[in-house]
Amino acid sequence: MRTTKLVFFAVIGLAMLEFSLGHVRNSVAATTAPKTSHASPKIASPAKKIAKKSRAVVQSHKSGSSLNGVAVVYSDRLNGRKTASGQRFSQKQLTAAHRTLPLGTKVRVTNVRNQQSVDVVINDRGPWHAGRIIDLSAAAAAQVGMHRTGKALVKLEILAESAVNNS
Repeated sequence: MRTTKLVFFAVIGLAMLEFSLGHVRNSVAATTAPKTSHASPKIASPAKKIAKKSRAVVQSHKSGSSLNGVAVVYSDRLNGRKTASGQRFSQKQLTAAHRTLPLGTKVRVTNVRNQQSVDVVINDRGPWHAGRIIDLSAAAAAQVGMHRTGKALVKLEILAESAVNNS
């Protein structure tokens, strides 16, 4: 019984070692199996897709235009940290983060559900989650009525772009 267990564990150990090294035990299978790569060069990474869309957004949206999407509230743990503009982030200020709009751009954010709006200044980059278009400070989120849920469908209207393009 003891030798059976020993042989069993030895076979399992060899199989695991062989699998981890990527060797194929049967040489016939090795010659007939097609060689495929798991990474396809035709599929762009999510970061590249976001970058392409971001460039299009900056080029196509000027003062007076609008965007629709999901807004979220900034995390409390970011309070006091430096933003992309160099300012310290404060949940009490009416500021926001957007991936592509120039830093210093003034944007009106309107909650689609209750039509409450707030004017904010873009001073940081983000959000970096798919489907989200803007991060709002807690003060701005409270003014549009999304402080409880932390997330809302919003309409962004670009009021005035920054004189200096810091992005």
